[in-house]
Amino acid sequence: MTSHLETGRKPLHADHDHSTCVADALSRAEMCCEERGARLTPLRRRVLEVLADSHVPLGAYDLVERLGATGEKPPPMSVYRALDFLVGEGLAHRVESRNAFIACGREHAADEVVVFLICDECGLTTEIASHAVGRDLAWASRAAGFTRRASVVEIPGLCARCAEAGRHADATQAVQAGEDR
Repeated sequence: MTSHLETGRKPLHADHDHSTCVADALSRAEMCCEERGARLTPLRRRVLEVLADSHVPLGAYDLVERLGATGEKPPPMSVYRALDFLVGEGLAHRVESRNAFIACGREHAADEVVVFLICDECGLTTEIASHAVGRDLAWASRAAGFTRRASVVEIPGLCARCAEAGRHADATQAVQAGEDR
């Protein structure tokens, strides 16, 4: 997945066709597993499907609950094993700051850094990848004599929709404050 800034597309909330997320994630998973000789079990597939259906990171117990709503009720350990598999195969990412997981939209090159833009208000998490950030972090790591274990950056802030809603809320509060005088 590349940034909407790099592609000229609008932000995720603006005109996002969410129905393709699940289909794309499952198609990519099937292809990757077939190429690698890995097995996409029914539970792994369902966990990935639920992750891809949400652009908000989900914890294992959130996944158990959502799977339970569809009639399945896997034990939490089975969900954790499915998550370990999905992360190991590059089909999902762990979002450390949220202690949760999100489906991965694409394979990443060795020099790419995965960047998560995480909305503080609604939890929307947008994955972008950047060769430039990867090169800069690799250089800085080498200069410091540091060996990176992973190349993931999490950036908290506000998504376009929540930022816009905040501007409207600020304007409304200002008008109301003026009326109170």
